[in-house]
Amino acid sequence: MRVTRAEPVLVHAAGDVPAADEYYFLSNLDQNVAVLMKTVHVFSPSRARDDAAAVIMDALGRVLVHYYPFQGSLVVSADDGRLSVRNDRRGVPFVVADADCELKEVGDVVLSAPDAAAVQEQLVFVGRSNSEEKEDDELGAPLLSVQVTRFRCGGFVLGLAMNHCLADGVAAAEFLRSWAEMARGVPLSSPPFLDRTVLRARTSPTVAFPHEEFAEMEDVSGLAGLREEPRVHRAFAIDADRLARLKRQACACSTFVALTAFVWRATSRAMRMRPEQKSKLMFAVDGRWRVDPPLPRGFCGNAVVFACCVSTAGDLLGGPVSAAARWIQDAIRRTADAFIRSAIDYVEVDGGRAPSMTATTLVTAWNRLGFHAADFGWGEAAQSGPAELPRGEVVMFMRDVRDGSIVVLLGLPRSCMQEFQDMVDLI
Repeated sequence: MRVTRAEPVLVHAAGDVPAADEYYFLSNLDQNVAVLMKTVHVFSPSRARDDAAAVIMDALGRVLVHYYPFQGSLVVSADDGRLSVRNDRRGVPFVVADADCELKEVGDVVLSAPDAAAVQEQLVFVGRSNSEEKEDDELGAPLLSVQVTRFRCGGFVLGLAMNHCLADGVAAAEFLRSWAEMARGVPLSSPPFLDRTVLRARTSPTVAFPHEEFAEMEDVSGLAGLREEPRVHRAFAIDADRLARLKRQACACSTFVALTAFVWRATSRAMRMRPEQKSKLMFAVDGRWRVDPPLPRGFCGNAVVFACCVSTAGDLLGGPVSAAARWIQDAIRRTADAFIRSAIDYVEVDGGRAPSMTATTLVTAWNRLGFHAADFGWGEAAQSGPAELPRGEVVMFMRDVRDGSIVVLLGLPRSCMQEFQDMVDLI
């Protein structure tokens, strides 16, 4: 597939935005996630319109009136090193592109990763040329970039690159739905609440929990050597029968808990962790309804904290999957107001150090976010999901809407992937 991009057009809010300070506050939960979050949303030819790109561009200008920080610039304070958004109306780059084939020729652009990685790269514009792009250098990129790629069959793909400091998965999905409502000419069902100071650290920061999610796990298994190996990525479809077996083994807990417990054990075994090696699991928990009082409806920002479990590999692999599931459930229950406020204060006291990833598995559940539900006027997307391979120790869960299976996408050192495959085959 070859994609030809037109020159980007800067889209600005199409109307007066609320009076705002020069700098838009980002909370401590926003500070450690200033990386681009790339997604693709596929609309089939039977539902698409010839003027889809124009409709989407026009609606973007109107939704930016409500989400005005999205057209600003990410800056770092010279005083304390904190990130904030400068409300400079920089604008959102919008690119219209044309592919030289039909959608059916490129196949599944979401669930067939890593085979689709080269295709995904052409479907998302990051707001700068490839020669300018540097990994983990997000200050030079716009906070949001948009590309609409038209295919010969009449279908198209909406590709987004959004800085994660703007929104977690829940807020990003709400932004997409609001944008789609603007395209349909209906009022916003959930107007954004933009004041992130509700998640400001307390005046006297109080760290009341150990917060092992930030702790460094000592490497006693030679894991550093494995990082020198080429990393390979694989996608594993866990069908309904296997999910049911996992849930029975985990003693009737949720699908997320059962599958996460399995993945934690499988990655620890695949990485050949010694029995005394501490293995860490992290996963995001939405704090919107867990803080007291709950965050206002439509809260736009990062409201997730990382729940964490730590076990020696010997205990983790020597016990049943139900034991790991119980630890995960306990971690979810701990993620209440006191824990969330303590995590925010921890970042304030510690200076914003990112969580350590040594001997760690980090699970992100894309299947729960509902990106596909955005309807711009021609129905929901046939597919929606991430448009990049997971970095480092990240494991992605995605749902295949065709059969209800969960696709587990991860990367491992080349010598470790077969062991993970063997664990999947044993489910």
